[in-house]
Amino acid sequence: MNSIQALLLGLLQGLTEYLPVSSSGHLEIGKILLDIDPEAGGLTFDIVVHVATVLATLVILWKEVAWILCDLFKPLNPQGNGLLGRLNDGQRYIVSILVSMIPVGFVGLVLKDRIESIYEGDESVKVIIVGVCLLVTAVLLTLTHFHKAKTEKGEVSPLDAFVIGLAQAVAVLPGLSRSGSTIATGLLLGNDKKKLAQFSFLMVIPPIIGEALLDFKHIFAPSAEYIAEHGENVQLETMPLVIGFIAAFVSGCFACKWMISLVKKCKLIYFGIYCALAGTALLLSTLF
Repeated sequence: MNSIQALLLGLLQGLTEYLPVSSSGHLEIGKILLDIDPEAGGLTFDIVVHVATVLATLVILWKEVAWILCDLFKPLNPQGNGLLGRLNDGQRYIVSILVSMIPVGFVGLVLKDRIESIYEGDESVKVIIVGVCLLVTAVLLTLTHFHKAKTEKGEVSPLDAFVIGLAQAVAVLPGLSRSGSTIATGLLLGNDKKKLAQFSFLMVIPPIIGEALLDFKHIFAPSAEYIAEHGENVQLETMPLVIGFIAAFVSGCFACKWMISLVKKCKLIYFGIYCALAGTALLLSTLF
C-alpha cells in the first residue's frame, strides 16, 4: 500500500464510519478498486484507521465524555429505588453502554473466525455479501423515514441499549452499516434523536479499543498460528499508516458532526437511497 492509497482509504474510512453507509463495506470495496493486496499489511492499516475514528469521536463528543467520567466517580444516591435508581445520570449511561456491548462481545468471542473468513474470501463472494448488506441497510434507513414515534424517550435505557447492541452485533457483516443499524434501531424504539446519535458513536468506542489492543498484540508479537493464518507480511511502512490515520481522523471529525446534525433532522432517507443504488450496482457488477 502506497501513500496515495492510504490517503484515499483513510478518507473513506473516516467519512463512512459515521455516515450510515457501512465503513467496512466501503473499505473492502475500496481495497478491491485500488488493487490492494489484502495480505500486505491490511490488518494493521484497518486497526490504525479505526483507532483514528475513535479519537475523532472523543474530540467531537468531549463534553459528553467528560460528563460521563465526572459522574462515574460520584457517590451513589442512598435514597434511590433499586440499583439503577441509586445511580446518577452518567453512571446509568455507562451501564447502558456496557449492556450494549454484550451482543457484540458474544459475536467477537464466538463467531470472530467465521466473520474474518468473509473478509478474506473470494472477491466476487465478498462483493455479493456487501451488496446484499447495503440493501438491508437501505431498508432500515427507509423505515426510519416513515416511522414516527408518538413520544421520544429521554436517555437510552439498558433494555433499549441491549436491542441496539444486537443491531451493532449483526452489523459486523461488511456492507451492513453499524451507525445506520444502531441509529435506525434506536429511532424505531422511540429514542431521542440527538442523544441516540451520541450514544451510537460512544457505544462503539470500548469494542474498537479492545479489538485494537488484541490485534496489536498479535501484530507486534505474532504467534506461529497467527503468522500461518495472516501471513508474515502483516505490517506496513510507517508513512502510509501515518497518512491513513490523519486522513481518517480529519474526515471522521467532519462526518461525526455532520451525522449528529442529520439525525436531529432525521434526513437518513437520502443515505438509504444511496445504499440501495450502491448495493444494486455491486450485485449487477457480479453478473457482467
